[in-house]
Amino acid sequence: MQTVRDADGDRFLLVKRSTDSSLVRDPETGAEGYRPNEELRFEAAEPPLSTAAAGIPGPVRRVVSAAHDDRSLGLLVELADRGPLSVVELLDAYDLCESDLHGLLAEFRAAGLIDEATVHGERGYDATPVTERAVAALRVGDESESA
Repeated sequence: MQTVRDADGDRFLLVKRSTDSSLVRDPETGAEGYRPNEELRFEAAEPPLSTAAAGIPGPVRRVVSAAHDDRSLGLLVELADRGPLSVVELLDAYDLCESDLHGLLAEFRAAGLIDEATVHGERGYDATPVTERAVAALRVGDESESA
């Protein structure tokens, strides 16, 4: 697989190449179609997996990269839905030990997914707009496929 660009600079994934045309996939829609080879520029420097990931909205990519499992994703969802929450509330409400909680919070802050907040006079955290958009986008997904 290889990244290609058309005359407008739009990125596609090369699926199959023949003499005159190539089958390409749009990473944003997944739609495939044939394009004349003379209209395509082959981009060796752009990794195809990065091109494939570029079709997913940035906020969702950021959450998916930072949330390593259901528990960490659930923490982000709870902060988006219920936040801001104090550290004491987080420790009381969820099955996370203090070191695990602080580790996740540090990762999420570094990724720009949460901000520090003061809650009832105590230190706490709240979801950023990026996280709120990502959670909303993830909820719009196909509900027929539940794990």
